[in-house]
Amino acid sequence: MAGRGKLIAVIGDEDTCTGFLLGGIGELNKNRKPNFLVVEKDTSVTEIEETFKSFLVRNDIGIILINQYIAEMIRHAIDGHMESIPAVLEIPSKEHPYDASKDSILRRAKGMFSAEDFR
Repeated sequence: MAGRGKLIAVIGDEDTCTGFLLGGIGELNKNRKPNFLVVEKDTSVTEIEETFKSFLVRNDIGIILINQYIAEMIRHAIDGHMESIPAVLEIPSKEHPYDASKDSILRRAKGMFSAEDFR
């Protein structure tokens, strides 16, 4: 990846993935593996978790966007990811609003600072 930036990967519902694909994020790596997964009602939790883990080890991915309600299905895998790259960001979907109390990255960030830090 010398001289190139890193990709954004998306794990989301059809509307979320379509929006990002229309925005130009869709790529295939040299092994013809896409940087997105469209989660449908018949997509297994195992497939979601395996895709997430495969994105974590790809050196061409810098950010993983995942719909928060899908992140809840594999919360243990997301909470186990402690590296800064790829960054994992939970995003809302059309049907499921964002809930900050469920966001593991936000919980970690809150634990790093105290009220004294902002005075």
